[in-house]
Amino acid sequence: MLIFWESRLVFLATPKAGSTAVEAALEGLANVAVQRPAALKHADLRTYRQHIEPWLHSVTGDRFTTVALMREPVGWLRSWYRFRLRDDDEDPEHPMTGITFAEFADAYARPDGKDVAHVGTQSAFLTHGQDRVDRIFRYEDIETFTHYLEDQLDCAISLPRINVPPAVDVTLTPEQETRLREVMAGDFTLYRGL
Repeated sequence: MLIFWESRLVFLATPKAGSTAVEAALEGLANVAVQRPAALKHADLRTYRQHIEPWLHSVTGDRFTTVALMREPVGWLRSWYRFRLRDDDEDPEHPMTGITFAEFADAYARPDGKDVAHVGTQSAFLTHGQDRVDRIFRYEDIETFTHYLEDQLDCAISLPRINVPPAVDVTLTPEQETRLREVMAGDFTLYRGL
């Protein structure tokens, strides 16, 4: 999470949606940069509204605009899979050993699936009840997001390419993808509306 005091802007770091690159590029411009622990770095909208927004408002009297990125939902889950594979690939007890993306997606789709695949949803991160992040940008159109930030922060921004997971097979059969899309319906509804 990054807080830009003068611009009254807060970047909420959606997991696996380019947040590390954004933070690397903008940390020096932010008045507050929360990068550790992950629970604070990736504070969701609900946490922001309950804990951080009241504090900011009590100090400034203003409401800060929240911004975030959202990734195409199946691509987002593919990124999680690649990230989990990389986590500790030399450990023979690694929970991802031998798990294909299709198996990971199946575990994600089932409440009783392996814990390593339970990574939440982007819609739960970006919304709370009827409330949602003020400005959500598609990760796949990061240029629009970058231009918005340049206008708000009055500076040129170049996002580095970092935290790139390994290239692996992340294919699904049409039936598997259909099932996954049904499970991720809330994310797809939000994403289509951006």
